[in-house]
Amino acid sequence: MLHKNQQSNSKQLTIVIKVGTSSICNEVTHFPLLSNLSAIVETVLGLRSLGHRVVLVTSAAVGTGLRRLNMPEKPSSLAARQAVAAVGQGRLMALYDDLFGQFGQPVAQILLTKNDLADRSQYLNAVNCIEELLGMSVVPIVNENDSISTQGIRFGDNDTLSAVIAGMVKADYLFLLTDVDCLYTDNPRTNPDAKPVLLCDDMVNLKDQVSVASMGSNLGTGGMATKLVAAELATAAGVTTIITNGSKSHNVLKIIDADKNDNKTETPLHTRFIAKNNPLLDRKWWIQYGLHTAGTIYVDEGAANAMLQPKLKSSLFAAGIVKVEGQFVAQQAVNIVCRKEKQGEQEDFFIGKGLVNYSSTEIARIKRCHSSEIVNILGYVDSECVIHRDNLVRSTDKIPV
Repeated sequence: MLHKNQQSNSKQLTIVIKVGTSSICNEVTHFPLLSNLSAIVETVLGLRSLGHRVVLVTSAAVGTGLRRLNMPEKPSSLAARQAVAAVGQGRLMALYDDLFGQFGQPVAQILLTKNDLADRSQYLNAVNCIEELLGMSVVPIVNENDSISTQGIRFGDNDTLSAVIAGMVKADYLFLLTDVDCLYTDNPRTNPDAKPVLLCDDMVNLKDQVSVASMGSNLGTGGMATKLVAAELATAAGVTTIITNGSKSHNVLKIIDADKNDNKTETPLHTRFIAKNNPLLDRKWWIQYGLHTAGTIYVDEGAANAMLQPKLKSSLFAAGIVKVEGQFVAQQAVNIVCRKEKQGEQEDFFIGKGLVNYSSTEIARIKRCHSSEIVNILGYVDSECVIHRDNLVRSTDKIPV
């Protein structure tokens, strides 16, 4: 009979690896960095040989397209950037397919936009597709669909996309491969006093301690700030998140091995973000991070307390709503803000996000009214509450005093 630790050590892990543009393309020439790409492929194959499931989230469609079209820099117009991405995505997948194909490892291309995950059925279809590919021993290679994405439906960068994917597949690890060994308190290239941050279990405190003003490479869309956002999203889903150097991708294997054997002394330099002990359930994760926020509902203190108190965790009713902002329809996601009166002044506190049962126009008509009055005001009743507690994600336990 195996000891408990031996059982956990032999566990099959689900690992999401995000590779940035700076790890794939030369920033000036846009030629592919084949040594880096080969090392990433070997790392994925090494993880697969240990029985782990791996999803690769990759950038560089635009960078690869620029090289293919012999263009010196990213064009300024959206349509031109989308066209370049369309050219580059095919070439990028060909590179991956060639490298993985040398070892007989099948790969699959998945292109997503935020819009693809906004509908619950499409979100579940994407989850099921990735799970099915992993079950077939295929390596899914995911990228944002830059050829059709617009500002309103973009994830914004592949750091965020990789965190969403990690949450979707309930990953054990998310590795954000970048051009530095770890997170520093400041830019180590310009500040010699910058210190490495090795462990983070409190994102709020961390943001007060580090400077993340660096915007990343000319080809990429993110910098260290986007990696902190990704870490916050992933850890909320219960995913341990690691920032480490993309040119040393073999460190992924070493970090996992050190965790397995509880040997921290020989672990390569990296930053570790501790996963939350009480991660959000799948549906609430989808509401919080998979959905575009269409508007804001302001509630009074009484309604906020009823929603936040552990023993109540009430739904949101029209009587507690004081104001509605934005234009939205039923089943869209909105922010919920408590508007508190203090010494003659108003203070607003963000308390959560939820799916509404009524449109913004309908809520504006029924706000401050009891549920029994809705039928007289609207002529019908779709639900007694505006947001049901099962569709409400609370971001805090109480309103500040």
